[in-house]
Amino acid sequence: MIDVLVAGGGPAGLATAVHAALAGLETVVVEPRATPVDKACGEGVMPSGVTALRALGVDVAGHPLRGIRYVAGPRRVAADFRGGTGLGVRRTVLHAALHRRATEAGVRFVPGRVGTVVQDADGVTAGEWRARWLVAADGLHSPLRRALGLDLPARHIVRYGLRRHFHISPWSEHVEVHWSPHGEAYVTPVGEGLVGVAVLSRERRGYDAHLAAHPALAFLSRAAPASAVRGAGPLLQRTRARTAGRVLLVGDAAGYVDALTGEGVALALATAEAAVRCLAAGRPEAYETAWRRLTRRHRLLTHALVRACRHPAGSGLVVPAARALPRAFAGVVHALQ
Repeated sequence: MIDVLVAGGGPAGLATAVHAALAGLETVVVEPRATPVDKACGEGVMPSGVTALRALGVDVAGHPLRGIRYVAGPRRVAADFRGGTGLGVRRTVLHAALHRRATEAGVRFVPGRVGTVVQDADGVTAGEWRARWLVAADGLHSPLRRALGLDLPARHIVRYGLRRHFHISPWSEHVEVHWSPHGEAYVTPVGEGLVGVAVLSRERRGYDAHLAAHPALAFLSRAAPASAVRGAGPLLQRTRARTAGRVLLVGDAAGYVDALTGEGVALALATAEAAVRCLAAGRPEAYETAWRRLTRRHRLLTHALVRACRHPAGSGLVVPAARALPRAFAGVVHALQ
C-alpha cells in the first residue's frame, strides 16, 4: 500500500505530490496526458503563489508582474502589489517545472486514469491502486468529485473562458483587465515577446468576437497568434465538501467560482500544502476547515465581482468606482496577494 495516490497531474496535483514526498510519504501521480499539460488559463501567478513555488523548490522563468490595471475605454486605474512581485508564466512552462521538481522529490508517475473508488477503514482502492489516501486533483469537471456525490448544481450565471497568445512585446508589468458589457479580457505578459489574452464572458461566441468587444485591444488583430484558442467552462463549480472519508479534493476539483481575480494557481498551491499537512497529521477531516479559511476571501470577492458583471450597467461601474476609490481598489489588489 502506498501513502498518497494523486489523481491528476496539473499544478494542484503536482504541488500536492511534492509536498507529500517532502513529508516522507510514498506518492504516486496518475495522469493520462503527456507532460507538459496546457489548458485555458490567465497564467498570472499572484505573489503568494510565487512564494509558494519557491518554498517547493520550483524555479520557473516568466515575466514579473507588478500589480493589476483596470481598463474601460479611456478610463484606467492601477494598483501595485504590496511586498511582493507576481509572475506571468506560460502554463506549459509552469507545469514542466513542477513535474521536474516532483520527479526530483521521488514522486512516481503512471499514465492513465483512476478507476472506481472503494474505501474502507484502512485505505482506498482505486483501480489497480491501494493507498492510505487519495487526492482528487482531476480538474474543473472532476469525474471523481461527481462519482463521490460531491457535485452541487450551479445556481448562478454561467461563464466561460477562452485564451490565446500573441507574438508581441509586453507593454506593461501589470495584468490588465479590460471591462466591457460583454465580459472581460485579461492581458498577461508571460515572456519576452509573448502576451496571453484570456476572455471571460457569459456569452457563447468565438474568441475574435469577444476580443472585438474591447476596442483598446484592437491592435492585437495585427499581431501574430502564438497559440491556438483554448477554452474552459462552465467556470462555476459548486461542491458539497472537500473531503469524503479518505479522499480529499484540491485545486479546481475542490470547487470553483470564477477566474476573474486570477488567484487559481496561488490557491491551488496553498490548498495542496494544507491537504498534505492534514494527511501527515492523520486528520483528513481538518482539511475542510483549512480549505474554507484559505479560500474565504477569494470566494467572497469573486462572487461580488461576478454579481457586478451580471448586468451590463454593473460591469460599467467597476472601473469608475475603482478610480473614485483608489484606496479601496488598492486594498482589493493587496488582498489578491
